[in-house]
Amino acid sequence: MLWPALRALSIGELTADDLSWLRQTFALTDSPRDEGPGAAGSLAHRAFTDDAGVRLVLDVARTGTDGWVFTLFRDGSQPSQTTVETFRGLFRQAIEHLGLTLVEITPAAATDEVHVPESANGPEDAFGAHWALPQELSRVWPHLGLHEDAPVPVRVAKLRELMGTAAWSSAPADLRRQADAFLRTS
Repeated sequence: MLWPALRALSIGELTADDLSWLRQTFALTDSPRDEGPGAAGSLAHRAFTDDAGVRLVLDVARTGTDGWVFTLFRDGSQPSQTTVETFRGLFRQAIEHLGLTLVEITPAAATDEVHVPESANGPEDAFGAHWALPQELSRVWPHLGLHEDAPVPVRVAKLRELMGTAAWSSAPADLRRQADAFLRTS
């Protein structure tokens, strides 16, 4: 089974020439990926093994009418941080070169890689107004899709987003104090 190690979501228009450039730049086969999540939207992919022997699949997929997903999938072991950061840079360069708008990169390493949803119903749509918040801030990060060692600016952005939801009004006092202290020192 394939699992995403890195995923970049962007929006914008791409021409046939742009897609050809993507295939050539990333050395992708001109066939869709047929395994793993999101395979139905796959346009082109490439399977390879990194220096540590980890099997990876690089994929470009379309989502909706103007969404583009660049994904580095892993099969089993996690690729090295160097591999992930190399592809993060390559995804960002491709998105910029093609004139696409970056929506998010998961896992995020910078605040511009964090997607903060906009909604007519307010930010509670992103987290749910009925989430029972834990007493400890360290237990909040996984619910926000983050590891405790995620970059501080990313954790700040996600925490501020949570604090803007209806769920935060019922946050335990200890959690509120920890969140305030984290934001003060960050």
